[in-house]
Amino acid sequence: MPVEKLRDFLDSNGVKYITIRHSPAFTAQEIAASAHIKGRDLAKTVMVKIDGKLAMAVIPAQRMLDLEMLSKAAGGTEVEIAVENEFIEAFPGCELGAMPPFGNIYGIDVFVALELTEDEEIAFNAGSHSELVQLSYADFESLAMPKVAPLSRSN
Repeated sequence: MPVEKLRDFLDSNGVKYITIRHSPAFTAQEIAASAHIKGRDLAKTVMVKIDGKLAMAVIPAQRMLDLEMLSKAAGGTEVEIAVENEFIEAFPGCELGAMPPFGNIYGIDVFVALELTEDEEIAFNAGSHSELVQLSYADFESLAMPKVAPLSRSN
């Protein structure tokens, strides 16, 4: 979802948000530092396959996805990290690894780490490695319609 498409989606739903431009960054730590936000306030999207079907796991940037927890939450028997060539075409216009966590628009299930629900706001890549979007977690949840569950562990 290119940045403009994301903005159009948020605008058409009356969501208040801010965009944060930063120098190109690729890891969660680099992004948080470049955008001058705390790492715990940044969400990262991890593409996974659950029983062969693509899904998104959205977790706090400073934590790691726990595949066993995700399997339990999804009721899947085989859960694995997706490789880039398995999902790159699902997000036309987005830079690889910078897709925003709105998989529901593409028919992709979205799972969110329970910890993120405790935050008033959520920030995430907006389709590029140089722009973030920040909005209220409540607005994110109402638009993305994720399944919330414990999904992450400390690094």
